[in-house]
Amino acid sequence: MSNIGRNEPCGCGSGLKAKRCCGVTRGPSDGSLALAFLMGAARDVAESAGSLSEREFALLLAELVDLPCLDLSLQIELPKLLSPAVGRLCEAIAEDDEIAGDAVIEQVLVELDTPVARERLARAVIALRDTGRLPRRLAAVAVVDLASGSRQLLCASVIEAVAVRAGVARTPSGLLLAA
Repeated sequence: MSNIGRNEPCGCGSGLKAKRCCGVTRGPSDGSLALAFLMGAARDVAESAGSLSEREFALLLAELVDLPCLDLSLQIELPKLLSPAVGRLCEAIAEDDEIAGDAVIEQVLVELDTPVARERLARAVIALRDTGRLPRRLAAVAVVDLASGSRQLLCASVIEAVAVRAGVARTPSGLLLAA
């Protein structure tokens, strides 16, 4: 298949061009594009985040937990069809069962933590910073957190999205969704 060009007939014998049939994969994947965006965004805010003392950085990092309450764009998109792990997390949050929630949160994070999800959150942080709804230093720490592989903001985003989905928390605009 490596010798077949995109506009040549596909090697499977269908008669279609390779680009319309079995395909010839080329170019970067969505994941690598998302990682490239994250790294670029982190470079852009590195000076701002780098000028913080260790204590200031830690305090701002702790504030990331509250960010998903600020705007829906800072909540991770949950799949329309919930996986069993996300369903169990919804139940645990609805029943205020910390033990059950702690038992399943890692599995949920593994499922939902993708470069594309991180990129989406980073873009939301940048948009809120640019509109003045998020302080620059806090936004810089959030972008660094997302680009570094840390799960501080991502975990808070998942928990808030699940809480809203379960009907336990209100959306940032004040709506309470039916469970």
